[in-house]
Amino acid sequence: FAAFLAFPSWTMAGEAKAKKAAKALATGTKSKRSKKIRKSTKFHRPKTLVLQREPKYSRRSVPRVNKLDQYQILKYPLTTESAMKKIEDNNTLVFIVDTRASKSKITEAVRRMYEIKTAKVNTLIRPDGLKKAYVRLTTDYDALDVANKIGII
Repeated sequence: FAAFLAFPSWTMAGEAKAKKAAKALATGTKSKRSKKIRKSTKFHRPKTLVLQREPKYSRRSVPRVNKLDQYQILKYPLTTESAMKKIEDNNTLVFIVDTRASKSKITEAVRRMYEIKTAKVNTLIRPDGLKKAYVRLTTDYDALDVANKIGII
């Protein structure tokens, strides 16, 4: 017990520190780092975190207007003899439509304009560059009545 009192604990810590310093002096603090061996001639930049943009304000002052609405899609109905025959025999209306319009967009436009349901739509692009759509109506609707309502006949 008396020996313990003779050497306080702080001297023990000091001795350890001194030994560590002596070792560092002898060997040196900078250990030699091994160089990374590159196995490829190409260097690919490391992928880093890409955060999603959170702009303070919209760069567009006015929202975009839908250029293909139902009035833009359906240009006009065809009134040729063959189109009239389709109306009478096949319950089908024939329209000239915008060339960018898809079949689903044509169906939606016909539904909105004339409140009728379509069974199917066939399209073709004519040699003059216009798109023609054959709109077959469901059995609930009669193409003759719809044609009268539109003003084709």
